[in-house]
Amino acid sequence: MGPVTAAVLQLVALIGALALCYIPFGNYMAKVYSSDRHWRVEKWIYKGIGANPDTEMRWPAYLRGVLAFSLVGVLFLYLLQRIQGILPGSLGFSSVNPAQSFNTAVSFVTNTNWQSYYGEQTMGHVVQTAGLAVQNFVSAAVGIAVAVALVRGFARSRTGEIGNFWADLVRGTVRILVPFAAIAAVILVACGAIQSFSGIHEVGQFMGGSQQWNGGAVASQEAIKELGTNGGGYFNANSAHPFENPTPFTNLFEIFLILLIPFALTRTFGVMVGSVRQGYAILATMGTIWLGFTALMMWTEFAHHGPALQLAGGAYEGKEVRFGVGGSSIFAVSTTLTSTGAVDSFHSSFTGLGGGITLLSMMLGEIAPGGTGSGLYGILIMAIIAVFIAGLMVGRTPEYLGKKIGAREIKLSAIYILITPALALVFAAASMALPTPPHSMLNPGAHGFSEVLYAFTSAANNNGSAFAGLNANTDWYNTMTGLAMLFGRFLPMVFVLALAGSLAEQKPVPATAGTLRTEKPLFTGLLVGAILIITGLTYFPALALGPLAEGLAS
Repeated sequence: MGPVTAAVLQLVALIGALALCYIPFGNYMAKVYSSDRHWRVEKWIYKGIGANPDTEMRWPAYLRGVLAFSLVGVLFLYLLQRIQGILPGSLGFSSVNPAQSFNTAVSFVTNTNWQSYYGEQTMGHVVQTAGLAVQNFVSAAVGIAVAVALVRGFARSRTGEIGNFWADLVRGTVRILVPFAAIAAVILVACGAIQSFSGIHEVGQFMGGSQQWNGGAVASQEAIKELGTNGGGYFNANSAHPFENPTPFTNLFEIFLILLIPFALTRTFGVMVGSVRQGYAILATMGTIWLGFTALMMWTEFAHHGPALQLAGGAYEGKEVRFGVGGSSIFAVSTTLTSTGAVDSFHSSFTGLGGGITLLSMMLGEIAPGGTGSGLYGILIMAIIAVFIAGLMVGRTPEYLGKKIGAREIKLSAIYILITPALALVFAAASMALPTPPHSMLNPGAHGFSEVLYAFTSAANNNGSAFAGLNANTDWYNTMTGLAMLFGRFLPMVFVLALAGSLAEQKPVPATAGTLRTEKPLFTGLLVGAILIITGLTYFPALALGPLAEGLAS
């Protein structure tokens, strides 16, 4: 069997598995967030944190809950790293320095999981399990909660109430993320991923020296890392490490985990707004972009010109032989089109155009299918922009799901789509203009610029992957990427929740003969076009200086 055929079969198997889970899992999540009953363990949690889960919140109160909970998470994780040297199970590692502690705390709380350190050489067992792994669960739950709040904005009318943040947070964690991550962890352990709390030990003699590895609760962290679209690996090699991702099957399984919740949330959306066809239209948009980018990535990596690459059967540099070009291409597109950031290959070693595809995937806003929750609310914002464009073309007041899209809604949506590009481009420009930051670039020219652009695009979009040729463990990059992650996570949430409140206050508008049918293929095509055109107009100059220049020159 040829490598291209094997790659296509992997893609077909992945699509089949996602299709089998789509309806039952999407319906289950809709039931979780629509139920008025509380599990016993949830009641204990509510009592412990002093929250009343039955109190409905308007959007400012919901936002305060999001920000307060996240702030506590940042402070706790920062403190945990700073006192690591006196904690049990630290494996002899010292406390993490202040700039890197800040960066890592912000990174995991914002669901970015950007890592400017070697995981197996920096973090002990307590920080990994009680700090980083916990944030993998709750940061993902926060993202889903905000998405569900926006969905309620569409589903409700004549009320400003969009749910209860604490109830949404706890239910997402207890009923969705914990049980499904536990099942995934058992599967990973059965397939060879490690799960232990062993210390550092030598595994052999290499090149005249010894190689050392430490164990850890790897499989359990790997499961939620992918299921919650987090991405931070226990080891520096991330999902290319055999302890995290031992076989081609686990590689495909981890891609499945990455895509499961973001795709299934479109079903949840359709059920909660009372029209599953609306969910299918959003799913079709996400699926079209994901499949198109995956096919394009495979083409660039399999068919790149050059005698060495043609003899090898593809661009194998930086890719694990056990996964091949096909498995690495599917993983790379899936992890950058979501907010995962996990990698099973070296993105910096992809062809010039292949690296550009990973960059463009993040620049779309990671909405195809996007992160846990962030993908759904991101694409719903783009849907509002699309119906506004359609309304301009036909001279009608735009409507979406029975709600009028007026000046307030458009302003909130427009600010939302401007925040992330502004953060990525301004921080990248500052890093290139100032005298010291360019010293972190290990490559000159277009590829070096791509490394910097990739870093801030990844941070601002809360992705976390990197062109690893950049030395990001400096005070400048630790601080600036930390700020980009903070602003890129929470500023958009402000406008999403404000939009949810605005929509929930409206009364429904009956559909007429002139209403745009947003469940039809025509709208899907309009939405795909709007996403690609807006992204292209925003980022083309930067892409032309980096990956496009490199790809055309090679």
